[in-house]
Amino acid sequence: MKKYNVAVIGATGAVGEELFRVMEELDFPVENIIPLASAKSFGTYIEYKGKEIGVQVLSENSFKENSVDIAFFSAGGSISAKYAKYAVESGAVVIDNTSHFRSDDDIPLVVPEVNPEDIELWTNKGIIANPNCSTIQMVLSLKPLDELYGIKRVDVSTYQAVSGAGKAGMKELFTQMQDLLTFNLSDSEIEAFKHQIVNNVIPAVDVAMDNSFTKEEMKMINETRKILHKDIAVAATCVRVPVLRSHSESITVTFEDDVEVDVEEVREALERFENVEVIDDLKNDSYPMPIISTDTDITYVGRLRKDLYSNNMLHYFNVADQVRVGAATNSIRIALKWIELVESK
Repeated sequence: MKKYNVAVIGATGAVGEELFRVMEELDFPVENIIPLASAKSFGTYIEYKGKEIGVQVLSENSFKENSVDIAFFSAGGSISAKYAKYAVESGAVVIDNTSHFRSDDDIPLVVPEVNPEDIELWTNKGIIANPNCSTIQMVLSLKPLDELYGIKRVDVSTYQAVSGAGKAGMKELFTQMQDLLTFNLSDSEIEAFKHQIVNNVIPAVDVAMDNSFTKEEMKMINETRKILHKDIAVAATCVRVPVLRSHSESITVTFEDDVEVDVEEVREALERFENVEVIDDLKNDSYPMPIISTDTDITYVGRLRKDLYSNNMLHYFNVADQVRVGAATNSIRIALKWIELVESK
C-alpha cells in the first residue's frame, strides 16, 4: 500500500492526540506525520511510534510546504472554515471533525460502516465531514435496524461525557471533584459548562435554538437523516453528565406500522453489523456502560426490549467512546476507505 503524508490540525487537542493513537494502533500507511496547531503550541512535541515530532504552527502554506495528502481537521469550526480550502488547493483530501461542513449538501457526511458509498462524493469539494460524536454511535446501531424493519421515528436521550467539551471539560470535572471532597465546591470555577458538573446533570448541550432544541440536538436530528438518506422523524434531548469519557444514549425506535418487533431478530441483526457488539443480559447485570466502551472502537448495545404497548417500537441503550468511535476512529476509518477508493481507480 502506498504511504501518505498526513497532517493533523489541532494536534495537541483531545481528538488530535487520539488520532495519533488510532493511526498507530491500526498501522495507518503513514509516510510523514505533520502535527499542526496554533502558535501557543509551538515548541511542543507529539509522540508517534516512539518518535517525537515537533508541532508546526498552522498557516496557509502548511499543506503545500509539507506535500500533505490527507489532512485531519480537529481544531474547531472557525479553523476549518479558514484553512481547509488551502489543504484542498494543495491536493490533499480534508477529513473534517468539526460541524462546519456537515450540513453542506455537496460535502459527504460519512460513517463508513453505514454509508461508505458517499465517500465518492469527496471530489465535489475535496472534503469529507465527520458527523457529531453522538450521531455516529447512534446511526451505527440504527442502520441494521432500518435494514431489518424500516425505521419511521427515533427518540433519543443522551448522557454525554465531559470529554465531549475537550480537555477543559475533563479538567473542570476533576477540579470540582477535588473541591467537593475538600468541601470547597462553593469556590470552584465554572467555565467549561454553564453549571456545576460534578454531582449534577445538565439537560442542555450547546446553545439554544429558536425551536427550543439545542444546537447539539439539531445536529443529531439533521445528521441522522443525511447519513441514512431517509426522512425519518428524530427527536433528541442531549444531557451532560459527570462521566469522564464515553457517551451513552437511551434510544426508542418506532418502525413502520405493520412491523411486529422480534427482539431475537433485532439481536441477530445488531450482532452481525460491523463494529457493533451486543451486551444484553439484564438478569446477570450485564449491559453497556461507559467503563466498558472507553478506549475501544466498538459501539455497545443492550437493554433490548419491545415496547409494552406498541408492537412496532423498540427500546435500547447504546454506549461508545465518543473521542474514538465518535471522532478519531471514525475519521481514520473514513481515510482508509478513501485510500481504498483512490487506489482502486
